[in-house]
Amino acid sequence: MGNTNRVCQILKIEKPVIQGPMFWLTDAKLVAAVSEAGGLGVLGPHAGQTSLPKDDVERAERMRKEIQKVKELTSKPFGINILHSGKNPDEQLELMLKVVYEEKVPVAVVVLDSQEVAEDTIKDLKAHGVTVVYRQITVTPEIAKKAEKAGADIIVATGMDEGGTLPGHNIGTLSIVPLIVDSVKIPVMTAGGITDRRTFNAAFALGAEGVFCGTLFLSSTEARTAPKVKEMIVKSNASDMDFFRAIPYYYRSIPTPLSQKLVQMDNELKTRDDIAKAMKTMRNMKFGMLDGQIEDDVGYVTVGLGISMIHSIRPCKEIIDDITQDFKS
Repeated sequence: MGNTNRVCQILKIEKPVIQGPMFWLTDAKLVAAVSEAGGLGVLGPHAGQTSLPKDDVERAERMRKEIQKVKELTSKPFGINILHSGKNPDEQLELMLKVVYEEKVPVAVVVLDSQEVAEDTIKDLKAHGVTVVYRQITVTPEIAKKAEKAGADIIVATGMDEGGTLPGHNIGTLSIVPLIVDSVKIPVMTAGGITDRRTFNAAFALGAEGVFCGTLFLSSTEARTAPKVKEMIVKSNASDMDFFRAIPYYYRSIPTPLSQKLVQMDNELKTRDDIAKAMKTMRNMKFGMLDGQIEDDVGYVTVGLGISMIHSIRPCKEIIDDITQDFKS
Protein backbone atom coordinates (compact mmCIF):
# COMPACT_ATOMS: atom_id res chain seq x y z
CA MET A 1 0.00 0.00 0.00
CA GLY A 2 1.37 3.43 -0.92
CA ASN A 3 1.81 6.50 1.25
CA THR A 4 -1.62 8.01 1.96
CA ASN A 5 -0.30 11.23 3.49
CA ARG A 6 -1.28 14.06 1.09
CA VAL A 7 1.95 16.04 1.61
CA CYS A 8 4.02 12.97 0.78
CA GLN A 9 1.87 12.24 -2.27
CA ILE A 10 2.06 15.81 -3.60
CA LEU A 11 5.80 16.22 -3.03
CA LYS A 12 6.63 12.59 -3.92
CA ILE A 13 8.56 12.10 -0.67
CA GLU A 14 8.52 9.43 2.03
CA LYS A 15 8.18 11.56 5.16
CA PRO A 16 6.21 14.83 5.46
CA VAL A 17 9.13 17.04 6.45
CA ILE A 18 10.36 20.13 4.59
CA GLN A 19 13.69 21.72 5.50
CA GLY A 20 13.19 25.49 5.62
CA PRO A 21 15.14 27.49 2.98
CA MET A 22 17.22 29.63 5.35
CA PHE A 23 19.21 32.59 4.00
CA TRP A 24 22.89 31.70 3.41
CA LEU A 25 22.62 28.54 5.50
CA THR A 26 21.62 25.95 2.93
CA ASP A 27 23.64 24.29 0.21
CA ALA A 28 23.51 21.23 -2.02
CA LYS A 29 24.99 19.01 0.70
CA LEU A 30 22.29 19.83 3.27
CA VAL A 31 19.44 19.74 0.75
CA ALA A 32 20.51 16.38 -0.67
CA ALA A 33 20.93 14.94 2.83
CA VAL A 34 17.37 15.92 3.78
CA SER A 35 15.93 14.56 0.54
CA GLU A 36 17.92 11.34 0.82
CA ALA A 37 16.52 10.93 4.35
CA GLY A 38 12.98 10.98 2.94
CA GLY A 39 12.07 14.64 3.43
CA LEU A 40 12.25 17.59 1.06
CA GLY A 41 15.43 19.64 1.07
CA VAL A 42 15.09 23.24 -0.13
CA LEU A 43 17.77 25.62 -1.42
CA GLY A 44 17.46 29.07 0.11
CA PRO A 45 18.72 32.48 -1.07
CA HIS A 46 22.54 32.55 -1.46
CA ALA A 47 22.66 28.75 -1.06
CA GLY A 48 26.26 27.56 -0.97
CA GLN A 49 27.66 31.10 -1.22
CA THR A 50 29.99 33.14 0.98
CA SER A 51 29.61 36.53 -0.72
CA LEU A 52 26.91 38.65 -2.34
CA PRO A 53 26.50 38.42 -6.13
CA LYS A 54 27.37 41.45 -8.22
CA ASP A 55 23.89 41.48 -9.81
CA ASP A 56 20.69 39.46 -10.23
CA VAL A 57 22.06 37.59 -13.25
CA GLU A 58 24.94 36.26 -11.19
CA ARG A 59 22.53 35.48 -8.33
CA ALA A 60 20.42 33.30 -10.63
CA GLU A 61 23.40 31.56 -12.23
CA ARG A 62 24.87 30.78 -8.81
CA MET A 63 21.57 29.14 -7.92
CA ARG A 64 21.65 27.16 -11.18
CA LYS A 65 25.05 25.72 -10.22
CA GLU A 66 23.84 24.82 -6.74
CA ILE A 67 20.75 23.11 -8.21
CA GLN A 68 23.02 21.09 -10.48
CA LYS A 69 25.11 20.06 -7.46
CA VAL A 70 21.96 18.81 -5.71
CA LYS A 71 21.10 16.69 -8.77
CA GLU A 72 24.58 15.13 -8.62
CA LEU A 73 24.02 14.15 -4.98
CA THR A 74 20.43 12.87 -5.10
CA SER A 75 17.80 11.76 -7.57
CA LYS A 76 15.04 12.48 -5.06
CA PRO A 77 12.75 15.55 -5.13
CA PHE A 78 14.01 18.86 -3.76
CA GLY A 79 12.91 22.47 -3.85
CA ILE A 80 14.05 26.04 -4.23
CA ASN A 81 12.92 29.14 -2.36
CA ILE A 82 11.19 31.80 -4.46
CA LEU A 83 11.22 35.27 -2.87
CA HIS A 84 9.73 38.61 -3.85
CA SER A 85 12.55 40.84 -2.62
CA GLY A 86 15.67 42.80 -3.54
CA LYS A 87 16.20 46.12 -5.30
CA ASN A 88 14.57 44.85 -8.51
CA PRO A 89 12.17 42.15 -7.28
CA ASP A 90 10.43 41.62 -10.63
CA GLU A 91 13.70 41.18 -12.51
CA GLN A 92 15.14 38.94 -9.82
CA LEU A 93 11.98 36.81 -9.81
CA GLU A 94 11.95 36.46 -13.61
CA LEU A 95 15.58 35.35 -13.69
CA MET A 96 15.11 32.85 -10.85
CA LEU A 97 11.97 31.36 -12.39
CA LYS A 98 13.84 30.91 -15.68
CA VAL A 99 16.46 28.85 -13.84
CA VAL A 100 13.78 26.81 -12.05
CA TYR A 101 12.08 25.95 -15.34
CA GLU A 102 15.26 25.23 -17.28
CA GLU A 103 16.67 23.03 -14.51
CA LYS A 104 13.29 21.33 -13.97
CA VAL A 105 13.22 21.91 -10.22
CA PRO A 106 10.15 19.96 -9.02
CA VAL A 107 9.09 22.13 -6.05
CA ALA A 108 9.04 25.87 -5.30
CA VAL A 109 8.59 27.23 -1.79
CA VAL A 110 7.09 30.68 -2.38
CA VAL A 111 7.63 33.05 0.56
CA LEU A 112 6.22 36.55 1.11
CA ASP A 113 6.46 38.90 4.09
CA SER A 114 3.77 41.32 2.84
CA GLN A 115 -0.01 41.05 2.91
CA GLU A 116 -0.23 40.62 -0.85
CA VAL A 117 -0.65 37.12 -2.27
CA ALA A 118 1.71 36.09 -5.08
CA GLU A 119 -1.13 34.79 -7.23
CA ASP A 120 0.64 35.44 -10.57
CA THR A 121 3.78 33.63 -9.41
CA ILE A 122 1.76 30.64 -8.21
CA LYS A 123 -0.09 30.45 -11.53
CA ASP A 124 3.13 30.75 -13.54
CA LEU A 125 4.84 27.99 -11.54
CA LYS A 126 1.83 25.71 -11.90
CA ALA A 127 1.68 26.37 -15.65
CA HIS A 128 5.26 25.07 -15.84
CA GLY A 129 4.47 21.93 -13.83
CA VAL A 130 6.13 23.05 -10.59
CA THR A 131 4.57 22.03 -7.26
CA VAL A 132 3.95 25.09 -5.06
CA VAL A 133 4.37 25.21 -1.29
CA TYR A 134 3.08 28.61 -0.24
CA ARG A 135 4.31 30.33 2.90
CA GLN A 136 3.14 33.81 3.81
CA ILE A 137 5.10 34.98 6.87
CA THR A 138 1.93 36.41 8.42
CA VAL A 139 -0.70 34.03 7.14
CA THR A 140 -4.45 34.57 7.58
CA PRO A 141 -7.45 32.49 6.45
CA GLU A 142 -8.07 35.04 3.69
CA ILE A 143 -4.50 34.79 2.40
CA ALA A 144 -4.58 30.99 2.55
CA LYS A 145 -7.83 30.89 0.55
CA LYS A 146 -6.41 33.23 -2.12
CA ALA A 147 -3.28 31.09 -2.45
CA GLU A 148 -5.39 27.94 -2.68
CA LYS A 149 -7.58 29.50 -5.38
CA ALA A 150 -4.47 30.57 -7.34
CA GLY A 151 -3.33 26.94 -7.41
CA ALA A 152 -1.00 26.45 -4.43
CA ASP A 153 -0.62 22.77 -3.56
CA ILE A 154 0.29 23.15 0.11
CA ILE A 155 0.01 25.99 2.64
CA VAL A 156 2.49 26.55 5.48
CA ALA A 157 1.01 27.93 8.70
CA THR A 158 3.74 29.70 10.67
CA GLY A 159 3.46 30.47 14.37
CA MET A 160 5.42 32.93 16.49
CA ASP A 161 7.51 30.00 17.77
CA GLU A 162 9.61 30.10 14.59
CA GLY A 163 13.05 31.60 14.01
CA GLY A 164 14.09 34.09 11.34
CA THR A 165 11.61 36.75 10.25
CA LEU A 166 8.75 36.39 12.72
CA PRO A 167 5.08 36.87 11.76
CA GLY A 168 3.28 40.11 12.53
CA HIS A 169 0.18 38.48 13.98
CA ASN A 170 1.64 37.38 17.35
CA ILE A 171 -0.25 34.07 17.10
CA GLY A 172 1.53 30.98 18.36
CA THR A 173 1.88 27.74 16.42
CA LEU A 174 -0.75 26.02 18.58
CA SER A 175 -3.37 28.56 17.49
CA ILE A 176 -2.44 29.41 13.90
CA VAL A 177 -2.39 25.85 12.57
CA PRO A 178 -6.05 24.88 13.23
CA LEU A 179 -7.14 28.35 12.07
CA ILE A 180 -5.53 27.80 8.66
CA VAL A 181 -6.42 24.08 8.47
CA ASP A 182 -10.09 25.00 8.87
CA SER A 183 -9.91 27.64 6.12
CA VAL A 184 -8.64 25.57 3.15
CA LYS A 185 -9.10 22.15 1.58
CA ILE A 186 -5.48 21.65 0.52
CA PRO A 187 -3.00 20.24 3.05
CA VAL A 188 -1.38 22.51 5.63
CA MET A 189 2.12 22.15 7.09
CA THR A 190 3.20 23.48 10.47
CA ALA A 191 6.17 25.84 10.93
CA GLY A 192 7.43 27.14 14.26
CA GLY A 193 8.89 25.12 17.13
CA ILE A 194 8.92 21.66 15.53
CA THR A 195 12.13 20.00 16.70
CA ASP A 196 11.29 16.61 18.21
CA ARG A 197 8.92 13.64 18.16
CA ARG A 198 6.42 15.36 20.48
CA THR A 199 6.13 18.58 18.49
CA PHE A 200 5.92 16.63 15.22
CA ASN A 201 3.03 14.61 16.63
CA ALA A 202 1.41 17.77 18.00
CA ALA A 203 1.40 19.30 14.51
CA PHE A 204 -0.69 16.39 13.27
CA ALA A 205 -3.00 16.60 16.28
CA LEU A 206 -3.70 20.21 15.24
CA GLY A 207 -4.74 19.09 11.76
CA ALA A 208 -1.49 19.64 9.84
CA GLU A 209 -0.26 16.99 7.42
CA GLY A 210 3.44 17.77 7.62
CA VAL A 211 6.08 19.98 9.21
CA PHE A 212 8.33 22.75 7.92
CA CYS A 213 11.54 22.97 9.98
CA GLY A 214 14.39 25.48 9.94
CA THR A 215 16.11 25.62 13.33
CA LEU A 216 16.08 21.83 13.59
CA PHE A 217 18.32 21.48 10.55
CA LEU A 218 20.67 24.32 11.55
CA SER A 219 21.99 21.92 14.19
CA SER A 220 22.54 19.07 11.71
CA THR A 221 25.93 17.61 10.86
CA GLU A 222 25.48 18.63 7.21
CA ALA A 223 24.43 22.25 7.87
CA ARG A 224 26.74 25.15 6.98
CA THR A 225 26.04 26.77 10.35
CA ALA A 226 29.25 27.84 12.13
CA PRO A 227 30.36 25.12 14.62
CA LYS A 228 30.23 27.55 17.55
CA VAL A 229 26.65 28.48 16.61
CA LYS A 230 25.64 24.81 16.50
CA GLU A 231 26.99 24.50 20.03
CA MET A 232 25.04 27.59 21.08
CA ILE A 233 21.84 26.02 19.74
CA VAL A 234 22.49 22.78 21.62
CA LYS A 235 23.27 24.58 24.89
CA SER A 236 20.45 27.17 24.77
CA ASN A 237 16.72 26.95 25.38
CA ALA A 238 13.68 29.10 24.70
CA SER A 239 13.98 31.08 27.92
CA ASP A 240 17.43 32.35 26.93
CA MET A 241 16.28 34.23 23.83
CA ASP A 242 16.50 37.95 23.10
CA PHE A 243 13.38 39.40 21.41
CA PHE A 244 13.11 42.77 19.65
CA ARG A 245 11.20 44.73 17.02
CA ALA A 246 12.66 45.05 13.52
CA ILE A 247 11.56 45.20 9.87
CA PRO A 248 9.02 43.92 8.97
CA TYR A 249 7.87 42.81 12.42
CA TYR A 250 10.02 41.03 15.03
CA TYR A 251 13.17 38.94 15.42
CA ARG A 252 14.71 36.86 18.17
CA SER A 253 18.27 35.72 18.78
CA ILE A 254 20.34 33.64 21.11
CA PRO A 255 22.06 36.43 23.11
CA THR A 256 25.03 38.07 21.39
CA PRO A 257 26.47 41.57 21.90
CA LEU A 258 24.53 42.75 18.83
CA SER A 259 21.20 41.22 19.86
CA GLN A 260 21.51 42.71 23.35
CA LYS A 261 22.17 46.12 21.79
CA LEU A 262 19.04 45.68 19.66
CA VAL A 263 16.97 44.76 22.72
CA GLN A 264 18.24 47.89 24.44
CA MET A 265 17.26 50.01 21.43
CA ASP A 266 13.81 48.41 21.51
CA ASN A 267 13.48 49.17 25.24
CA GLU A 268 14.44 52.76 24.51
CA LEU A 269 11.56 52.87 21.98
CA LYS A 270 13.79 53.44 18.96
CA THR A 271 11.96 53.13 15.64
CA ARG A 272 11.82 49.84 13.74
CA ASP A 273 13.86 51.51 11.00
CA ASP A 274 16.60 52.51 13.45
CA ILE A 275 16.71 49.00 14.90
CA ALA A 276 16.77 47.43 11.43
CA LYS A 277 19.66 49.68 10.38
CA ALA A 278 21.66 48.59 13.42
CA MET A 279 20.67 44.98 12.78
CA LYS A 280 21.67 44.99 9.06
CA THR A 281 19.25 42.10 8.68
CA MET A 282 20.65 39.44 6.35
CA ARG A 283 24.25 40.72 6.37
CA ASN A 284 24.69 40.36 10.12
CA MET A 285 22.78 37.08 10.11
CA LYS A 286 25.38 35.73 7.68
CA PHE A 287 28.23 37.08 9.79
CA GLY A 288 26.78 35.54 12.93
CA MET A 289 25.38 32.21 11.78
CA LEU A 290 27.52 31.28 8.77
CA ASP A 291 30.82 32.93 9.69
CA GLY A 292 30.50 32.62 13.47
CA GLN A 293 31.30 36.30 14.07
CA ILE A 294 29.25 37.01 17.17
CA GLU A 295 31.56 39.42 18.96
CA ASP A 296 31.70 43.22 18.91
CA ASP A 297 28.15 43.98 17.73
CA VAL A 298 28.63 42.04 14.49
CA GLY A 299 26.38 38.98 14.28
CA TYR A 300 23.18 37.56 15.70
CA VAL A 301 21.77 34.01 15.83
CA THR A 302 18.11 33.82 14.91
CA VAL A 303 16.45 30.52 15.84
CA GLY A 304 13.03 29.30 16.90
CA LEU A 305 11.77 28.41 20.35
CA GLY A 306 12.13 24.73 19.53
CA ILE A 307 15.83 24.92 20.46
CA SER A 308 14.76 23.71 23.93
CA MET A 309 14.43 20.20 22.48
CA ILE A 310 17.69 20.15 20.47
CA HIS A 311 20.37 18.44 22.54
CA SER A 312 22.97 17.26 20.03
CA ILE A 313 24.43 17.72 16.56
CA ARG A 314 23.19 14.85 14.40
CA PRO A 315 22.99 13.85 10.73
CA CYS A 316 19.80 14.80 8.87
CA LYS A 317 18.75 11.16 8.50
CA GLU A 318 18.92 10.61 12.26
CA ILE A 319 16.98 13.84 12.89
CA ILE A 320 14.20 12.95 10.44
CA ASP A 321 13.98 9.32 11.59
CA ASP A 322 13.70 10.54 15.18
CA ILE A 323 10.96 13.13 14.76
CA THR A 324 8.88 10.91 12.44
CA GLN A 325 9.19 7.69 14.44
CA ASP A 326 5.43 7.61 15.11
CA PHE A 327 4.47 8.61 11.56
CA LYS A 328 2.41 6.04 9.71
CA SER A 329 1.71 6.70 6.06
